Amino acid sequence: MTKGYLATFLLFSLLLLILNPTSAQTAAAPGPAGPPNITAILAKGGQYTTLLRLMKSTQVADQINNQLNNSNSGLTIFAPTDNAFNSLPAGTLNSLSDQEKVSLIQFHVIPNYLTVSNFETVSNPLRTQAGNSENGEYPLNVTAANNQVNVSTGVVNATVDNTVYSDGQLAVYQVNQVLLPLSIFGSHPPAPAPAPAAAKKDKSKPTSDAPATSDDTDTTSNYATRPTIDQPVMRVAFVGSLSLIAWWFF
Repeated sequence: MTKGYLATFLLFSLLLLILNPTSAQTAAAPGPAGPPNITAILAKGGQYTTLLRLMKSTQVADQINNQLNNSNSGLTIFAPTDNAFNSLPAGTLNSLSDQEKVSLIQFHVIPNYLTVSNFETVSNPLRTQAGNSENGEYPLNVTAANNQVNVSTGVVNATVDNTVYSDGQLAVYQVNQVLLPLSIFGSHPPAPAPAPAAAKKDKSKPTSDAPATSDDTDTTSNYATRPTIDQPVMRVAFVGSLSLIAWWFF
């Protein structure tokens, strides 16, 4: 009798396993997370509307997402808040050309992943995606001490307020100022003045080497070579003439 109950229980249990196979399986592990998306990260932050708009209009956001999808080198992005953009002088962004806007946003992107502790040992100036880091172009210097990170561009000095996102591939840090590059916003020295043109000589005026001529020149020199009659000879001729006249009449 006992064996009959046991057989019935086993058959019932087997029937339950057949009808509900998922109950005997462990929950499937979640698939690997996809690459980070910069637009989604900034949108979630809630205070990067201007930065997001510029990233989209310049297509830098697409470039960043493509790099995150196809590269393992990682990226570091400094993200100015809307308040940081609002503190710029009126018309600053509108005065920039399309290419300058691209360079401005690329200046906030470092082509490798950096943690806060990495900022203490990096070699300055850092190279950004804007290009040349030499002085006068796009230098970016980062210093860290006592858990504070400062960013200097040669135009502004900004501070990293907090970490927006970090996953080992992408790091996004909030900064309190827009990072303005020297190449666009720096004061450039004025161009040297052109050399003065050489004074043209007035051909109508005599030079110091040429003999001076004047209408007032003494004209008596023109008669200096004329022969003169000696006065004694004139007397003899005069006396001879008188004698000839007297002989003729008398």
